[in-house]
Amino acid sequence: MIIDPHVYTEKEKPDGTGRLPKEMAVYDLLEKLEIPYLRLDHEVAPSIEACQDVDKILGIEICKNLFLCNRQKTDFYLLMMPGTKAFKTKELSHQIGTARLSFADAAFMEEFLDITPGSVSIMGLMNDKGNRVRLLIDREVAESEFLGCHPCINTSSMKLRTKDVLEKFLPAVGHGYTVVEL
Repeated sequence: MIIDPHVYTEKEKPDGTGRLPKEMAVYDLLEKLEIPYLRLDHEVAPSIEACQDVDKILGIEICKNLFLCNRQKTDFYLLMMPGTKAFKTKELSHQIGTARLSFADAAFMEEFLDITPGSVSIMGLMNDKGNRVRLLIDREVAESEFLGCHPCINTSSMKLRTKDVLEKFLPAVGHGYTVVEL
């Protein structure tokens, strides 16, 4: 994967040339909320494994983000967890009181979060105006100083203070979160 070695800050917001409006909306919101970030541009990162070099440059571990739903496809969840942790549906289902979890269809991901597969990110919650998606955060991620995520597109990665995401971003987009242990 080719990575632009320049690490951008909030003061060096891209001009938008060749960038999707949903990516630019993330930077605009972070700027409005006065949330600093570091950003790195790269080729498409199709998996968490592909992000290892990005992790090293930004000094973080990009979160694994899973978009899940219940069997009836009536309840939807965004799970943030360390990229190296294994996901066990039974363990998580029990903690959140649902019978069975599975991966949600891409159509729901696009409808609720305006994100396509491979780009799942907590930043997509800014597009969930109907609060259809419940955020679940593994304790390790919630207690870390920084977290890594995509700005609604997997050709850039960001490093943000976890505290800023939990205390500024989530309230601004009208979402709470539940801490889980995986």
